[in-house]
Amino acid sequence: MSVRMFTATATALACAGTAMAQIDVIGGQTSVLLDTDTLSSAASLDLSGVSPDVIAPGALGDSSVAFGINPRDAATLPTTFSYATDLASFGGTIEHTGSVFFNMDSVEVGNFTIGFDDTRVGGDRSGFFVASTTGIEAILFDVGAPSDLSATGSGLLIEADLLVSSEFASFLQGAGLASADLTGADVGDALVEGVVPAPATAMLLGAAGLGALARRRR
Repeated sequence: MSVRMFTATATALACAGTAMAQIDVIGGQTSVLLDTDTLSSAASLDLSGVSPDVIAPGALGDSSVAFGINPRDAATLPTTFSYATDLASFGGTIEHTGSVFFNMDSVEVGNFTIGFDDTRVGGDRSGFFVASTTGIEAILFDVGAPSDLSATGSGLLIEADLLVSSEFASFLQGAGLASADLTGADVGDALVEGVVPAPATAMLLGAAGLGALARRRR
């Protein structure tokens, strides 16, 4: 199944022709704590390992793992996510490297993309989603409404539940791994910790941009 990657802007800002300054995510990590008991009993998915580039443990406890956020200049799957303070506007995707294996390594998901699709907003869903781009290529989880959120010039932090997507639920039933529709089931937690340029660097970049704009207007 191919994955359609969405890069959306949550709120279009136009104030006298001036857009709110955007902050680029340039690195960091996303930690994941899966409910392995639920995955095993409801979806016949037994965790068997992770790839060598996965960080263990992650920031959500001893049983969690973490995936490094790819830089913006990565040769493959570069991160493109940018945002304004408090997520007043945002766009792009957060990309990761690393895989998780289930069922004696016969099932792989990995190289995860976190994106946004406003048509996925509803109920407990925030509109953000997690897609696997290797092994099972599909949207795996909808990201729930954040329990913790900070989007400032110092960094990005989002903590929320991972809810089984309709796409993943269909895959599990079609593969005979689940007997029931698991759409919306809470199977873990995610913590995104995005690194952004240092404030001094961002100010210099902003000043350079204003200088270039002034020169063009002369």
